Amino acid sequence: MSPTNRTVVVTGIGATTPLGGDAASTWEGLIAGKSGVKPLTQDWAAEQAVRIAAPIAVEPTEIIPRPQARRLDRSAQFALIAAQEAWQDAGFSGKAGEDGSDGAVDPDRLGAVIASGIGGVTTLLDQYDVLKEKGVRRVSPHTVPMLMPNGPSANVGLLVGARAGVHTPVSACASGAEAIGYAIEMIRTGRADVVVAGGTEAAIHPLPIAAFGNMMAMSKNNENPETASRPYDVARDGFVLGEGAGVIVLESAEHAAARGARVYAEAVGQGISADSHDIVQPEPEGRGISHALQNLLDRNDLDPAEIVHVNAHATSTPAGDIAELKALRKVFGDDADHMAVSATKSMTGHLLGGAGGVESVATVLALYHRVAPPTINLDDIDPEAEANADVVRGEARKLPVEGRIAALNDSFGFGGHNVVLAFRTI
Repeated sequence: MSPTNRTVVVTGIGATTPLGGDAASTWEGLIAGKSGVKPLTQDWAAEQAVRIAAPIAVEPTEIIPRPQARRLDRSAQFALIAAQEAWQDAGFSGKAGEDGSDGAVDPDRLGAVIASGIGGVTTLLDQYDVLKEKGVRRVSPHTVPMLMPNGPSANVGLLVGARAGVHTPVSACASGAEAIGYAIEMIRTGRADVVVAGGTEAAIHPLPIAAFGNMMAMSKNNENPETASRPYDVARDGFVLGEGAGVIVLESAEHAAARGARVYAEAVGQGISADSHDIVQPEPEGRGISHALQNLLDRNDLDPAEIVHVNAHATSTPAGDIAELKALRKVFGDDADHMAVSATKSMTGHLLGGAGGVESVATVLALYHRVAPPTINLDDIDPEAEANADVVRGEARKLPVEGRIAALNDSFGFGGHNVVLAFRTI
């Protein structure tokens, strides 16, 4: 098999999210239909029009030593926690190539691709406050490596000893999915044998919340936080901001087989497009999304009849939710009728650049366990949603237990970025 069409598989998963401090507890929360949305209790929240969010379930300082945490932006802390879990879950220990490590990975054949939509925004804003209030000498000397968007990826690269390339796609809310797609291509084209990939975000801060709130993008259902994120419901009024990270270990099938690794799923490939419609509004008929879906089919060995599950982008916005489902119907026609659509942001909120990473973990686990998570808070489904898709409502749904099945993870971002990932059982 030539380097340009090598099969890529998922051998490790890790996450830290509003539902749990690791992938297992996050998955348990998703299947149980648990909401991670809570009232904001910080003093600054009282002045905000939006006073709810989906904060991380387990604080990073409970896992990362405090001296190390002080040198990392919150987004990098999340990324390290998820990457460490994924790395160990894949059967590795320590840095690649070091004495005492697993030794199964050549560091020159190991990559890291960790995305963030906003990067170290909390560090940037907090240190500016320090500058204004306490003066130049009190600004942390770690500020620049903490705030730079490639900080999470660089720190994950240092963690595992990646030397084949360390990259940071920045495509707003499609960033995490784009990172995983980039990693798949690194392995397919022979640049690497193993890549640690995913997305992270930590933007629960007064400025981003004020900005998103003023642009009318976020739910203001402050009185009912757990039901505020309600994709496809007629009463949906915007997304709820979440934080966290999701990371997977991707590996060539040959490399994984040679070391006897456990395989969760095949990473089939990606489809990418751009709307070129508006900086924040989706193209209402889902044309750009349709092009990404068609690009996925054209560039990869994937039969639409295999696709039984879609982890939808579905942020709980009036326009975006429906455009995505229209695109699925346009590209797949009657095949869309057997695709169980889950909107997991109803539980986690929207993790921006971290969404594609966390939702890829969820998509892989849905295939591995053959069960689709529910979409919660869906009391009165939008007729357009009901007409275009089979949305998993109320409780988790079993997926077919026989044969190979595939699933999609959709991610879209401000600027018109569209990324669709496909995974398949082995």
